[in-house]
Amino acid sequence: MVLVALLLAVWGGLLWYRGRALQEAAGLPRGQVVAADTGPWRPVSAPLISRRHGLIGRPDYLVRVREGGREYHIPVEVKSGLAPPEPYPGHILQLAAYCLLVEDVHRVRPPYGILHYRDRTLHIPFTDVLRQQVLDTAAALRAARRAPEVHRSHRDPARCRACGYRRACGDQALAP
Repeated sequence: MVLVALLLAVWGGLLWYRGRALQEAAGLPRGQVVAADTGPWRPVSAPLISRRHGLIGRPDYLVRVREGGREYHIPVEVKSGLAPPEPYPGHILQLAAYCLLVEDVHRVRPPYGILHYRDRTLHIPFTDVLRQQVLDTAAALRAARRAPEVHRSHRDPARCRACGYRRACGDQALAP
């Protein structure tokens, strides 16, 4: 009986260690993963919804951490490619939008969010300036939806080819 208990304890320790290694490999901070939109080991979570800001989204992970005596929910966005020299503005805004959603839903503003690339993990501070950029960008997107005509905003044929709205661009499309 003691041998079985010992084997179960060792097995449990190995599982815990393996889980922690997987969590670190995914770029997640130490804490409890409370929501996930990726990975086979956890069901997809419900999206975060802010009626006040008119936003909805689901970060790849949401991790509850204790730092400085406070509890925060930290959004983690996983990108499959290698990290660019500087994170793309769109990646930062996406992560900041998740931070804003977390703030509205959980009533505590996260001090940062995490961008995890295949080769690098970045902690992006959720500053007042970044928060305002998210609000301004969301307002601009809502205004564009109401506009009778919206012009293409880039010069990248590869991006154009991959866009689901390419047909709506008509003669502005850069790629066939």
